[in-house]
Amino acid sequence: MARITEIAPDLFRITTFVEPFNLQFSQFLVRDDEPLLFHTGPRALFSEVKAAVASLIDLQTLRWIGFSHFESDECATLPEWQQLAPQSQAVCSVVGKLVSVDDCLALRPAKGMTDGEVLQTGTYRFRFLATPHVPHCWEAGLLFEETERTLLCSDLLHQEGDVEPMTESDVLGRCRKTLVEYQQGPLANYMPYCTLTDATLQRLAALQPKRLATMHGSVYVGDGSKALQDLAIIWREVLGPHNS
Repeated sequence: MARITEIAPDLFRITTFVEPFNLQFSQFLVRDDEPLLFHTGPRALFSEVKAAVASLIDLQTLRWIGFSHFESDECATLPEWQQLAPQSQAVCSVVGKLVSVDDCLALRPAKGMTDGEVLQTGTYRFRFLATPHVPHCWEAGLLFEETERTLLCSDLLHQEGDVEPMTESDVLGRCRKTLVEYQQGPLANYMPYCTLTDATLQRLAALQPKRLATMHGSVYVGDGSKALQDLAIIWREVLGPHNS
């Protein structure tokens, strides 16, 4: 059963731990005038996620379905959600809309957002940030909620294990451990390090987020700017050119 945690007023983390992968999968629901779900979760988790969302809102009122990039845990069940919510629309980058989402997945045209564009759901105001190849994929983008200063950061701060929903403790040690382990297995190089990586992480840090809402692992609450700057150092050390 998915576990629900309110990480900010009317902003919920919906999390399922998948033991064979030693990994949590989290979706984030914004309960607002125009409800938004960020990440759909993979198909295997759809029933659990649907039940969790239904305990918080009327499914038919879901208006926006957002995700960072084209990957199963990000958007696999977009069609199922759109069937449940007739007015719902996907929210992704313009690149994602043009090259994948509209043609391969969405039941109706997606809202393709440009860098810096704002989506207002009611109380909450989300700024879209184009982040090509961060965490991965050409079409990647993130949403920054400007009212409570929560960064919906997808695979950034990826941590293994069935960890606590939220923490004010440093999670960077977990992030480094997970990254090093992945580099030694079949999922090596899932975080591509390129000319855009450091500048993108520094730009995110400049937003001074108070919460970093990652898909895999604990939501970090605290100095998000420093956490992202420290993450940039870890990525450079583990993934940088000297490791190729």
